Amino acid sequence: MLMPFLLVFCSRAIKTNQDLLPETPWIHIFYNDFWGTLLTHSGSHKSYRPLCTLSFRINHALGGMDPWGYHLVNVLLHAAVTGLFTNFSRILFGDGYWTLIAGLLFASHPIHTEAVAGVVGRADIGACLFFLLSLMCYVKHCSTRGSSPSAWGWILGAGLCAGCSMLWKEQGVTVLAISAVYDIFVFHRLKMHQIISALYKRKNLTLFFSIGLLTSWGTALLGVRLYWMGNKPPSFSNSDNPAADSDSFLTRTLTFFYLPAKNLWLLLCPDTLSFDWSMDAVPLLKAVSDWRNLHTVAFYAGLLLLAYFSLKGSSNEREHSGKTVMNGKQNANGHSCHSEMEYKTLEVKSSLASKEENGLKKHEIHKLQLPSTENIVILSLSLLIVPFVPATNLFFYVGFVIAERVLYVPSMGFCLLVTVGVRALHVKAQKRFLKNLVFCSTAALIVFYGLKTVVRNGDWQNEEMLYRSGIKVNPAKAWGNLGNVLKSQSKISEAESAYRNALYYRSNMADMLYNLGLLLQENSRFSEALHYYKLAIGSRPTLASAYLNTGIILMNQGKTEEARRTFVKCSEIPDENLKDPHAHKSSVTSCLYNLGKLFHEQGHYEVRLQICL
Repeated sequence: MLMPFLLVFCSRAIKTNQDLLPETPWIHIFYNDFWGTLLTHSGSHKSYRPLCTLSFRINHALGGMDPWGYHLVNVLLHAAVTGLFTNFSRILFGDGYWTLIAGLLFASHPIHTEAVAGVVGRADIGACLFFLLSLMCYVKHCSTRGSSPSAWGWILGAGLCAGCSMLWKEQGVTVLAISAVYDIFVFHRLKMHQIISALYKRKNLTLFFSIGLLTSWGTALLGVRLYWMGNKPPSFSNSDNPAADSDSFLTRTLTFFYLPAKNLWLLLCPDTLSFDWSMDAVPLLKAVSDWRNLHTVAFYAGLLLLAYFSLKGSSNEREHSGKTVMNGKQNANGHSCHSEMEYKTLEVKSSLASKEENGLKKHEIHKLQLPSTENIVILSLSLLIVPFVPATNLFFYVGFVIAERVLYVPSMGFCLLVTVGVRALHVKAQKRFLKNLVFCSTAALIVFYGLKTVVRNGDWQNEEMLYRSGIKVNPAKAWGNLGNVLKSQSKISEAESAYRNALYYRSNMADMLYNLGLLLQENSRFSEALHYYKLAIGSRPTLASAYLNTGIILMNQGKTEEARRTFVKCSEIPDENLKDPHAHKSSVTSCLYNLGKLFHEQGHYEVRLQICL
C-alpha cells in the first residue's frame, strides 16, 4: 500500500476540466462525461462518473492543483478498500491466517499502483469501495433473510451502493451479478443441477425473489445509463484500440481473445508494467500461426477446467458414517481438523439439532459453516471474470488495449483464487516440510509483490520517470509524453530529440507532429514548424490548433492570402466526434480573431466587424 508522494495529473480530467471550477454550476457534473464534455456530444468518451468528478471538485475546492490532497484521498480510499476486502475474505476463510493472506495479497499487488498513484485511477478505487459495500450489504441480507424485517433494508442498501459504484465507474454495476452468485453458490450451496428444481420449492421463494430484485435493479441501472448517454456508444481512434479498427475479422477475434490472457499474466507476474498500453504496445494477432495463440488456448482451457471441476465438485453429495460434510471447523491454530483436499470438516447432525434446541436459529448455525473450496472457487472466478467483461470488447469497443487500473476490481477474485489454491495445497500436504514450503512460498510471493510495488512507485514519483519507464512497452507514446515534460523543463534539444524518437516509431501521430511544430515555432524555426503543422493537418484534418499556428506563421511571413484561407478553413471545422471540443472551440475562436486582425490590417473593416459579430 506504499504510494509515492507525487502523482501525475491527467490534463483533461483535472487541469482543463471546467466541471472542477467553482464558477461552473455543480449540476453540470451530472450532464458531462468524466472529461467535462457533454455526455450526448458526438465526441464524448461516454465515461459517466459523476461521483468521481465530484470528489475531484471537492479536492480542487480545498487545495486547488496541489497533488498532495488528491494523493491522500486515493491512498485513504485504497486503505478502506483493503480493509473491506479483508473483512469479506473472513466470510469465506474464517478468522485464520488465510484471511490475512488474502488481504496482504490485495494490499501488496503491483497492479494497483496505477489506480492509486494516478489521479484518474480514483474512479476504479471508488467503484471498488462501493462494490464491496454493496456486496457486504447483500451478505447481511442473506444472513438475516427470513428471520428479520431488516433483511429488506440490507438489500435496499446493496442496491443503492451498487448504483453509487456505477456512478464512480461503469463496471461497478457488475456487483449485482456477484451478489447473485454468492447467494446461490455460497450462501445456499446449491449445485448446478439443483437450481432449476429449486424454483419449485417453497422454501427457496425468498432466494429467487432476491435474485429477481437484483436483476430488475441491474436492468434499470443499465437502461437509465444507456438513455443518459444518448443511446449511442462512444467512438475511439485507431491508436486507442487498433484491433477494433482492423478490417480483418480474424485479427479482431484472435486479438480480443488474447487480451484477457495477457491481463491475467499481468496479475500473475506483474514484472512489466506501463502507464499506457495503446497503439502497438500489444501487436495485433493477424494469423492462427502466431505463437501467442497458445497463451490464449491455455488461458481458456485453464478457466474451463477450473470452473468444471469446481461445479462438479460442488454437485457431489458427501456423507460419511451418518455425518454430513460441513466446512469451517478450525482449531485454535487455524489448521483444519481433517486433512481433506477440499478443506472440509465433519459435524454430526445431532450436534446441530441440539444447538437448534438450545435456541440457536438456523441462519445463525449457517454462519458457523464456512463455504467449501468449490464454493469459493466459483465465487472467485465470478469476481475475476464478471467485472472484467465490460473491458473485453464483447458488447462494445473500449478505448484502450490494456489498462492496469481496470484490473483493480477483478484482482480481488485473483487474490481469492490464489489464497484458496494455497490453502488446498497446504491441507493436502501430509508432511510438515511440505506444509511449511507452501506457506513460505506464499510469504515470498507477498514479499515479491510488495517489493515490486515499491519499485513501481518510484516510476510514479514524477512524470519524467513514469514516461521513461514506459519506453520499452509503448515507445511512441512514452517518447512523445517525455518530450512534453522536457520542453516544460526548457530542455529544448532533448525535447526535440524525444519528439523525433516518437515519430520514428509512429510517424502519423498528429499530436506529436503538432508538438514538434510548436517547439520549432517557439524557437523561430518557422519553415520547419510549418512543415510539421502541415503533416499534422494531413494526419488529422480536424486539428484546429495546427491550422491556427499555420495561419499565424503565414501571416507573419506576409503570405496573407494563404493565411486567410487557412483561418477560414479552420473556422469551418465542426466539433463533431472530437474528443476535446472545448480546446477545439478555443482554437477556432483564436482563428476568427486572427482572421479579423488580418482583415483589419488590409483595411476591410466591415468584414472584420461581421467576423467579430
